[in-house]
Amino acid sequence: MKACKRVGVSVSIVIPVLNEAQALPRILTAVEQLQQGFETEIIVVDGGSTDATLDVAHRYPYRVLNAPRGRASQMNAGAALATGEVLLFLHGDTTLPLSACTLIDAAVRESATVSEAHRGAQWGWFDVRIDSRKWAFRLIEFCMNLRARLTRVCTGDQALFVRRELFESVGGYPNLALMEDVALSKILRKAAPANPIAAQAITSGRRWLKQGVVRTVLLMWELRLRYFFGESPQALHRRYYPEQSDKT
Repeated sequence: MKACKRVGVSVSIVIPVLNEAQALPRILTAVEQLQQGFETEIIVVDGGSTDATLDVAHRYPYRVLNAPRGRASQMNAGAALATGEVLLFLHGDTTLPLSACTLIDAAVRESATVSEAHRGAQWGWFDVRIDSRKWAFRLIEFCMNLRARLTRVCTGDQALFVRRELFESVGGYPNLALMEDVALSKILRKAAPANPIAAQAITSGRRWLKQGVVRTVLLMWELRLRYFFGESPQALHRRYYPEQSDKT
C-alpha cells in the first residue's frame, strides 16, 4: 500500500483504537475523505479490543495490526511499519479538515525552507475545536490552542504530525501510560522547530459532557501539575481512567 503522496511529501496516518466497534465506521470514513487527490497509507492499531473493533477494521482496505494496550505503544507500533515521510497520529475521536494532507504538505515544506540544517526534521499539530455548541468550550479551545503555541506542547487531540526521520531519531513516543503526547512534544521542541496549523481538528466533547466541563478542566490541570512534579504516568492513568483501573 502506498503512502499519502503529493508533490514533495508523503504522509502515513496512524490511528490507535480500543473497543471502537461502533464509532470505527465513522472514523475510517472520515479518514477516507482525506484521500482526495492523494494516495494514502492508513494504519489502524488495535490495543486488544474485546468488542468487534478488529472485525470492523478489516472491512476497510487499510493496514490493521495489534499492539500492547496504550496509545504510546500502539502509535509506536504503527509508526514502525509506516512508509510515509511524515507521520500523522490521529486519535479515534478526532476528525481532521478535508485539506489536512495538503496543509501538512505545505507546513513541512515551508519549515524545510527555513534552514537547510533542519530539512526533514519538522513537526506540528492542528488547532483544536471541541464538538459542542456550549459557549464554555470556545474559551477552553482558545486556551488550549494558545497554550500549545506558546509552549510548543500539544495534546493528542490536536493530531500531532512529525517527519519520520525526526520521530525515529528521538526514539518515538516515550512508553508512558498517559501524557505521552506532552512528553513527545517536549522532546521534539528541543530537536526541531514546530509549524502548527491554524485549521481546526474537531475532537469529541463526550468526556467533557459526561463528567462536566468544570470538573474535567480541573482534572486536566491536576494531572498536568502532578506530572510536572514527577508523579508516575501509571498513577495518572488510573486517575484519568478510573473505569479501567480494574481491567488493566
